[in-house]
Amino acid sequence: MQVNSKLPNVGITIFTKMSKMANDYGAINLSQGFPDFEVAPELIERVSHYMKAGFNQYPPMLGVLPLREAIASKVEKSYGRATDMNEVMVTCGAIEAIFNTISAFVHRDQEVIIMDPAYDAYEVIINLQGARAIGVPLSPKDYSIQWDLVKKAITPKTSMIIINSPHNPSGAIISKEDLKLLEEITRDTDILVLSDEVYEHIVFDGKEHQSILKSDELRERSVATFSFGKTFHATGWRMGYLIAPPHLMNEMSKIHQYNTFTIHAPTQYALADYLQDPAHYEGISGMYQEKRDFFLKVMANSKFKPVLSSGTYFQLMNYAEVSDLPDVEMAEWLTKEVGVAAIPTSIFYQDKQDNKVLRFCFAKNEETLKAAADKLTRL
Repeated sequence: MQVNSKLPNVGITIFTKMSKMANDYGAINLSQGFPDFEVAPELIERVSHYMKAGFNQYPPMLGVLPLREAIASKVEKSYGRATDMNEVMVTCGAIEAIFNTISAFVHRDQEVIIMDPAYDAYEVIINLQGARAIGVPLSPKDYSIQWDLVKKAITPKTSMIIINSPHNPSGAIISKEDLKLLEEITRDTDILVLSDEVYEHIVFDGKEHQSILKSDELRERSVATFSFGKTFHATGWRMGYLIAPPHLMNEMSKIHQYNTFTIHAPTQYALADYLQDPAHYEGISGMYQEKRDFFLKVMANSKFKPVLSSGTYFQLMNYAEVSDLPDVEMAEWLTKEVGVAAIPTSIFYQDKQDNKVLRFCFAKNEETLKAAADKLTRL
């Protein structure tokens, strides 16, 4: 049998590869984005409670009522815009929310604008629709969106623009002015906006996350995706959600019902309880900023030069003063010979441009970060 692959150029992701290498060589894993500290015991207790209480059968397709209500309340509290539970869909991580959105609205031969560098899943999902991702380069200085280039990239085939803030891999964030410019560019068009906001609660230095949900105009043509895994340090639970107006939700429901259909019921009920206390999510920016600052401090005497992260739990480091190896080879060499795994940023670019920059995850205990820095500062 001959297989005609829909994704002939796609192999194992760099995240899987680097984590496997870290395990194989006993390296400190600062590559894949997951914490090495525990989920809050009270949240685990609530999941256990609902499992023991018998909440183990199919929940409603869009999510259990208490969680959808809690999410709607949280969105209104966070972004000052009333949100109805019918605008909420609980998904298998934010990746399912992103997959459902692109699958529902992007058709064959259409174009989707992404900001380059971009999370690698976007282009793959776009390709599966028979569509084409159009990468618009972010500013090489600070990874801000170059809106003049976005405007030039729009054609009659453009069906969607994807934004991501806080941005993976750079840690850059969008501003109020960015939202205004996006409003102007998409006004009186049929262009949908997909806003990936999985790191919404991890923003530093007194800055504020500018959700697309703050814009009354953009909300009518947008889908925003979020992640409980990122917020509550439980990436393995695969719990996410999306917010969209009813006329868009109807189409995404068609995809969701034949994709995952429903999401783990006990965890949904547990999250509904846990969201009742805003301190559970409002305080994590400070915690992660301490980790970012600690990592920068212990790396200060190294030859690695940081590009300051304004959000997420990733820190970019330029290694040009350490080596002239291509970044993929550098990441592999660091893992094998130095004992620290990182992600090469060329994999986030459509043209695989190599700027001698690696991405390090600082969602780790200080002991882990210090041990990694001790190895890196010897170079």
